[in-house]
Amino acid sequence: MSKHDNVKVINQHGPFGFVMFLAWIGAFVYFLQGAKDFGDVVMAFLHACVWPAIAAFHVLRVLGA
Repeated sequence: MSKHDNVKVINQHGPFGFVMFLAWIGAFVYFLQGAKDFGDVVMAFLHACVWPAIAAFHVLRVLGA
């Protein structure tokens, strides 16, 4: 590519990103319900960050993959 070539990037994943953000907020609130101290809040935050990977792992395990 030369200096004068333009690259047009179109990102249309806004609605899906918003849904995932709402799912993250919901997971954080769910895990936060049993929090008793700051360490529990940190763990709730970490659980909310990784819950999609954990859910995918269990689904794949049930499917035998």
